Amino acid sequence: MSWIVSLPCTRAEAEALSGEVPALDALAQPPVVVTREIDEDADAWQLDAYVDDKPPPELLKILQALIPSAKGKKPAVAELPEEDWVTLSQQGLEPVQAGRFFVHTSSYSGRVPAGATPFLIDASQAFGTGGHDTTAGCLAMLDRLARAGAAPRNIADIGTGTGLLAFAALSLWPRASAIASDIDPASIFVTRDNAGINSVPLGRGCGRLALAVAPGTDHPAIRHRAPYDLVIANILAGPLITLAPDIAAATAPGGHAILAGLIARQMEPVLAAYRAQGFRLAGRGGSAEWPCLLLVKRRRYGWRRKERALHRASPSDASFGSW
Repeated sequence: MSWIVSLPCTRAEAEALSGEVPALDALAQPPVVVTREIDEDADAWQLDAYVDDKPPPELLKILQALIPSAKGKKPAVAELPEEDWVTLSQQGLEPVQAGRFFVHTSSYSGRVPAGATPFLIDASQAFGTGGHDTTAGCLAMLDRLARAGAAPRNIADIGTGTGLLAFAALSLWPRASAIASDIDPASIFVTRDNAGINSVPLGRGCGRLALAVAPGTDHPAIRHRAPYDLVIANILAGPLITLAPDIAAATAPGGHAILAGLIARQMEPVLAAYRAQGFRLAGRGGSAEWPCLLLVKRRRYGWRRKERALHRASPSDASFGSW
């Protein structure tokens, strides 16, 4: 049997739960959290948390603390048949079309639009089903970059979540090499499974996706494969700012970086951090609330002393898998 815990919430609270939630991630068995809109006019949303066992009081307290608007309201707790919770967790997750990409869950039984590139991504412990503005904005930006004639040969997706953005990049540039990393091992397992579902080949070399568990770019396999023509980082504003020097070091001169996960008021601090590292803003997409930034690393001209890499790791030293 499985269990569901439900609480009313606002849109702002729902969006705040779309990224990492340390209080939930620290639990021995984190719930699968899905938020959905109940009434657009009334700003009425609902949080549904799915767990395998009867939810302990600690989880109920954490969920209540994450939803200030529900203060004083008792969470609704119900037991579900085991076979129903996955289907129920997909409710409210409508297919998303962003650029040429069409992202849907396994509960979708409709047709894929003609000419679209489809991906099946179910809700899971990892972020990035395509339903959030940040992920949809990145998909649209990848499509925009391809239509502008970009042809990256080496791609890194930092903080990959479900793997969706890495899959999309490889579908656009099938001869490129790519690596996807995440600080959360669960995300890498989810990405591996999603790669199989979506026929994305894993491994080293052209047209294949390597996987690594890593905080930011701190992994021998990521360093070995650098520099990258394209770096994708759909995370949060704080980590984006902290990682600016590392992402700059990993990006080739003239290479692109797609950054998302920030809200509108965080755009200028994020841009300032990357401008200080030699990037310029080349485009903006996403929504008004959740911008997606396209940056280009400036080329340097003139004489420079030749630099040698301090670390040259074997491609086989990735901490996940044998590829």
